[in-house]
Amino acid sequence: MGDTMFLTASELTSRNTYFENFEPGEVIRHVRGKTVTEMDNVLLTNLVMNTAHAHFNEHFMKDAFKGVPGFDTRVVFGGINFSVVIGLAAQDTGEQVLEELGMDGIRLRTPVHHGDTLYAFTEVLEKRDADRKDAGIVRFRHYGINQDDKLVCEVERTVLMRRKVALP
Repeated sequence: MGDTMFLTASELTSRNTYFENFEPGEVIRHVRGKTVTEMDNVLLTNLVMNTAHAHFNEHFMKDAFKGVPGFDTRVVFGGINFSVVIGLAAQDTGEQVLEELGMDGIRLRTPVHHGDTLYAFTEVLEKRDADRKDAGIVRFRHYGINQDDKLVCEVERTVLMRRKVALP
């Protein structure tokens, strides 16, 4: 493995993730994807105590939603879907975040099933000064798409982000 086993945090993450590096209107395509497994769905859905039939009961879904495309089999819990998308975006939008200020505008657009692979894009919606000199506020809209380029979810996220250089 050599020296690659001991990479520093700055070598593992994007270098231009400070407040100054973002511009409203910019769209970032994040490099990684994540295939959502049955284990992901069952483990995390149980962890948050969501017992909805749609996530666990294949028989129920086949019977109750027969002929309804995308819903005639178990679906992955939407909380997992947007969490994965935010995680995929973290390398480019989260490394200098000092505080998560809010998440809203969560929209689940297309059902996700076991074996689907999610990818993320981020649009910079706004940036503004904060009440501290070493940070600013950035608002993002994260988009998740599947392997078929279908929009599966979107979420707006507002963060307090470190500045590369503090204001005087």
